[in-house]
Amino acid sequence: MTAEGNTKRRPVVALVACGLSLVLALVAGVLWVLAATSSSVAYAETRDTALQDGTSAIIAFNTLDHKKVEEGLKRWEKFSTGPLHDEIKKSHQDYATKIKQAKSSTTAKVLDAGLTELDQQAGKAKMIAVVQVTVNIEGQKPSTKQDRYQAELSREGDTWKLSNLGTVPVG
Repeated sequence: MTAEGNTKRRPVVALVACGLSLVLALVAGVLWVLAATSSSVAYAETRDTALQDGTSAIIAFNTLDHKKVEEGLKRWEKFSTGPLHDEIKKSHQDYATKIKQAKSSTTAKVLDAGLTELDQQAGKAKMIAVVQVTVNIEGQKPSTKQDRYQAELSREGDTWKLSNLGTVPVG
């Protein structure tokens, strides 16, 4: 083959390579758009939001200062719904009295948490969490304990709230 033949083919090869690159870019773009709008992405976002809201609610329910009881109980109401919310409102005064008498403050930290169930359509979820709670009682050294919780969540608008919360026995 002559040098002149190679020179004539170069523009054709370059044009074919450019066209192939364009097609591949278009295919990749279409696949990316389809993936970004798929129902699995929406499900993952819902799952993440439910877990984050549930974790925040569990922290709120385990963090309380006996000097700011009303503020703490309002937080409980804010993070709850359904039967749990009704129970908090009904027993508000009883809870306030017991917390003030205990003269304790608690601070919670979720060590690990995960959803065990998620029904996007019904707006219901269940989760478990391991929570570390530091307890400060006036006149005593702070103590730390770990509890396991099982929670049920219900969606209200864009927010997931606790509708049930209970400890899980260890052993």
